[in-house]
Parts: sequence; structure tokens; C-alpha cells
Amino acid sequence: MSDALPLPPRPNLEQYKKRAKDLAKLCKSGDPAKLKAWAKDWIENLIKLYGLDVELPLEERREYTPAQIDYLAERSVRRIAKFLRTPDPSRANCTLAQAQFVLARQHGFASWPKFARHLEGLSQPRSPVSEFESAVDAIVNGDLSTLKKMLAKNPKLASARSTREHGSTLLHYVSANGVEDFRQKTPKNIVEITRLLLDAGADVNAESGAYRGGSTVLGLTATSCHPEEAGVQLPLMELLMKYGADIDGDGGGNAVNDCLHNGRGDAAELYASRGAKLDLEGAAGVGRLDVVKSFFEEDGSLKPSATRAQMIDGFAWACEFGKTNVIDFLLNRGVSVDTRLKHDGQIGLHWAAYNGHVDSVRLLLERGSPVDFKDENYNGTPLGWALYGWGNAVERRGLGRYYKVVALLVRAGAKVDESWFVDDEDRQRASRRAKSDKKMMAALAGELPGRRKRKQGRNGDAETGERGETRQKG
Repeated sequence: MSDALPLPPRPNLEQYKKRAKDLAKLCKSGDPAKLKAWAKDWIENLIKLYGLDVELPLEERREYTPAQIDYLAERSVRRIAKFLRTPDPSRANCTLAQAQFVLARQHGFASWPKFARHLEGLSQPRSPVSEFESAVDAIVNGDLSTLKKMLAKNPKLASARSTREHGSTLLHYVSANGVEDFRQKTPKNIVEITRLLLDAGADVNAESGAYRGGSTVLGLTATSCHPEEAGVQLPLMELLMKYGADIDGDGGGNAVNDCLHNGRGDAAELYASRGAKLDLEGAAGVGRLDVVKSFFEEDGSLKPSATRAQMIDGFAWACEFGKTNVIDFLLNRGVSVDTRLKHDGQIGLHWAAYNGHVDSVRLLLERGSPVDFKDENYNGTPLGWALYGWGNAVERRGLGRYYKVVALLVRAGAKVDESWFVDDEDRQRASRRAKSDKKMMAALAGELPGRRKRKQGRNGDAETGERGETRQKG
């Protein structure tokens, strides 16, 4: 269970027994406000003791707004309801054993006895539990020296497994995926750490219980955002492959498609370049037009080895990752430019705009894509998605392509829906950035980058080309 809460620095079994008794009483109180207050107090204590974000380790916030703490408390109550299988846990009338089970599950353990044994192990500095947890901390904190000493002293650590429900090995933690959320971090030296673990005897194809089981470290790494954002995903994948990681080894699934579904386009392309199997969906997502064509008959119909669902999903990923030649081919093979896509009921233009793919946006507009089409989940237009993607990017370099995307959308008739940016913090951030950026404001006025504003010439009106040259109307 990756959304497990962290333990305090010095967890005590007796304290958790008391907390379980308190929870059992609250579950009989009939007062949901008291239960939420209890959860809120728990969350606030963890934040104070641990000093890090208990849910979003990437940002490692040291301070929380009241709204964020309320959200975490409400989420905790929802999970209590889930574990007790009741819509209102404040009226569950749960037993002490049930309350203990809930606490164990909140921390990622399958049962109270397993949780209790884990806490007892942590109280002994040289126990297998303590050594494993210390080694994990060394991995996620990038402490190569400490990990090297621990492995030299106890070589069995390389094959040891977590006592949490997912049962991962140390090697699985390098993926920053499928393990505890608060440990999903990627230090810059994670490739060196991974090589150390592999040289110490870690099984590169060992499976974790994450995501219903069968998860390998290569599969988890390829679908994880953290190594990608740290700039080490591809080198890490290449190292794992070098040590014999099975490319199509994740429970019989499709490695390329798994990456595409998780937004990891570069990882999908690396898989494809190493011979991973490609169906129509995957081939379209990685831009392999030659393979895409192989799934069609000469008359343009699909061969029996492909399905229309694969074609539509492949079109979605081609738009998301800017595979313009594939987009064009699939549009010519019957995909409608305004086909609603899975997940959010968006259209291809949403994805192309969100990721700033200028050529793909231009093609979709030329083929008649509606500019004010709203997705089903967020009720946003392609222009809104483009501004959101540009405005919330952590890395600001290389985002100049969005100016042209926005200008193309505006020139095609798109209009900013100001109300869409009001009630969401991330949208508000995007709106503020746009309004303080002269280039984006020019793009929102329909001005393409590199094109000078129209000016009055001596012999009448003049207009400028994309490179700034002046052409007389005549």
C-alpha cells in the first residue's frame, strides 16, 4: 500500500495500543467531527515529528496550510471507512481488534500482529527489521557510503524484503514507485546505488507485491515520475537491462503501454528500441509509423491482430507525445478529430496542447479540431490545458513552444475561460504566471512568436510574417 503513513521516529507499540482504544471509542460515538479531529491530530503529530510531507515527498513541504491538513485528515477518515467497510466510521461500533487492524493498514501492514512485530523489531537496533529500514533510508537519501558499509557487514540485506504488505526488496526502492509514498524519492546518485545493490547480489527480476503483485524494479522504474524528474530514469533503466532485467517481465503486461498510460514517453521509446513487444497502441505512442502501418490492410481496414480500441488509444498517446506523422496517418484511417479519449473524456487537441506540441496542434487544427471542446472531468478547453501545463511546469526552461501553441489556438478562435482558473490552486498559479508574462499575454492576443506587431506603412496597412519580414497588402 503505497499511500501508507510514515511511522514516527521512535514508534512505540504501547502508544499504538492506546491509539487503537481511542479509535474504537470514536467509532461508537456517532460524531464524525470527533473522528476527523482525531485523524487531524494524528496527521499533525506525524508532520511535526517527521518534518516532511507525509503524502507528497517530491516537494518535501515543511509547512502545511490548514486546507492541506484538513484534506489529509479527511483522506484518513475515508481510509478508515474503507478498512471498516462502512460509509460512516463514526457509527461503525468497531471492536478493539478492528481498530488495531485499521491502524496497521494505515501504515501499510496486512494485519495488527505483523504491524506489532515490525514495531518490536524497530525497538532492537540490530534486528533484521531495523537493518532493512535503515538500508531503505540510506537508499532514498542517497547515502551510498552507509549502504555500502551495511551490505559489507550483512550481505543478506541484498535479498531481504520489507515486512510491509508489498514485501519489496531494497532494489525495488530505487524505482521510487509502489513503495511507501513518503519514501518515493530519487537521489541524484541512484544509478550508483542501484549498481551497488546489483553487485551485492540483488535479484534484478525479483517481484514485489505492489500494484496487485508481479511488479519488477524495471517495470516500476519505467512508470515512475520521480526518476524521470530527477533526470536519471533512462540511465537507471539501461543499467537494470544490462544486469538482465526482463523487458516484458511485469506480470505478462505490456511494458510499452504501461509507460504510455503513466505519461512516461521516453521510457516507452527506450523499451521499444530494446525490442519490447508493440501492439498498435504502443507503436502509435512511440511514433513507430512503420509498425503502425503493419496493422492495417491495403484498403485501410484493421487487420485481425489489432482493434479499434488500440487505434483510439494509440491516437491519444500520439497526441500526448507529439507523434504528428502517426496522428495524420490515423486521422486518415478513420479516427475522428473530436473523438473523446479515455480517462478524462478529452480530445487529441487537449493532449497536444497540454504538452506544447506545436506541429501536432497545428495539424489537428488544420483537420478541424474544435478549439473550445471541454473535457468531461475538469471541464477545461485545450487552451486551458495548455496554460495549465505551461503554468505548472516545475522546470521553466524549454517551455517557449507553448507561446506558439497558445497563439495558434487563439488564432483558431479559442478564448480563455477565466472562471475555470478560479477554484483550483494550480490553475490560479497558471493564471498568475500568464498575466505576469509578456510573451504569454502576446500569445493570448494571437501574436505568434517572432512576428512583429502590425504597423502602418507609408502606402497603407502592412502585416508581418512569422520571421518578422514585412509583406505589403496589395
